[in-house]
Amino acid sequence: MAIATGITAATYQKRRRQLMRLVGDNAILVLASAPERVRSRDTHHAYRQDSDLWYLTGFAEPDAVLVLVPGRKHGEALLFCRERDLEREGWDGPRVGPEGAIDALGMDDAYPIDDLDEILPGLLEGRTRVYYHFGRDTEFDLQLIGWLNRVRAQVRVGAQPPHEFLELGHLLDEMRLFKDAGELKLMRRAAKISVDAHAAAMRAARPGIHEYALQAELEYVFRRHDASPAYESIVGAGANACVLHYRANNAQARDGDLVLIDAGAEYRGYAADITRTFPVNGRFTPAQRALHEVVESAQQAALAQARPGVAYEAGHNAAVEALTEGLLRLGLLKGKLAKRIADGSYKRFYRHKTGHWIGLDVHDVGDYRIEGESRLLEPGMVFTIEPGLYVSTDDTTVDAKWRGIGIRTEDDVLVTKTGHEVLTTGLARTADEIEEFMAR
Repeated sequence: MAIATGITAATYQKRRRQLMRLVGDNAILVLASAPERVRSRDTHHAYRQDSDLWYLTGFAEPDAVLVLVPGRKHGEALLFCRERDLEREGWDGPRVGPEGAIDALGMDDAYPIDDLDEILPGLLEGRTRVYYHFGRDTEFDLQLIGWLNRVRAQVRVGAQPPHEFLELGHLLDEMRLFKDAGELKLMRRAAKISVDAHAAAMRAARPGIHEYALQAELEYVFRRHDASPAYESIVGAGANACVLHYRANNAQARDGDLVLIDAGAEYRGYAADITRTFPVNGRFTPAQRALHEVVESAQQAALAQARPGVAYEAGHNAAVEALTEGLLRLGLLKGKLAKRIADGSYKRFYRHKTGHWIGLDVHDVGDYRIEGESRLLEPGMVFTIEPGLYVSTDDTTVDAKWRGIGIRTEDDVLVTKTGHEVLTTGLARTADEIEEFMAR
């Protein structure tokens, strides 16, 4: 049976079984839901479930705890959640309830969250290892320690408390790093919505428009397709594009400005992440085009490294080489290519890495290095490729025509068995494509 996430309950069961096989018998895994966050008096931030709990259950409600007990005869997968309450549901919306959790989520058993204090110590007793995200939720950390201490207090009467505490993140992160067919379907949908949203913003662009108006065009498309912003949209006109995490989005785009938009939709929990930089009047100046073409060459160089068996870091190294070569050719840097790369001179204009994993989190989980070495790409990994160049308005060491120009181009890329697939395809990317699209 498919639930609201678009992924079947059987798939979530398979993930839980795989995780339990990894930890082995005599272990117990405890995963708490994300806490609700108060924005202001009687107002909460929009609720977003903890990504790990979402990955293993598809359960969207707060006040929940998933407990996995491998080999337990009376059921291995247990969910503690809120009971049905018609009065509260009239205010806040329907709840699944323990009975519904068994049917809808494929749980072996489910209990009211208020029974957690009574039941969990008994589940901990007799287990040797506890897997848990220590430090993620301080309040729940203290609760778990209290339950452990209650088991320890019964040692004299034969209780066997856990003696090993292990971070859950590494095992679960490795599972989440490789996307299955159901996840990729949702990620392609998030990508398509994001492409349409960026195109809408480009169509709306004109001199004099405010950044927030372009943001509204983007996010209207997100919501119209049952998605939401995966992160706070960045819309930076002119020199604001040089601020990597610019979020004010309140300036006015002047004739001749470039606009950098870094925004992506989240669909059923899965994120897309796209950046495009375009002239608000539809035509690049020669200096803007020159830098844009350098960034394009860097993205293509990194994309050429996106295939199985290649080190993840190779994409960044290829992008750095292309960017540095372009900076030297245009006169923003002086000297020899190898030396400028070695001494990091390019970092004046390129201050970040060329990408990151993406999935349930925009900056998704998974190690980038294994035993000190850049890990090799494998099919099922999805990451961004996002080179950029940023020339400060205050940089008097370069010609004035370059100052205040910020450019980034970003796409989401899936590693396949034979190479790669650009999930965010279909959106104008090169300077020529952008000018042609905006002219239409």
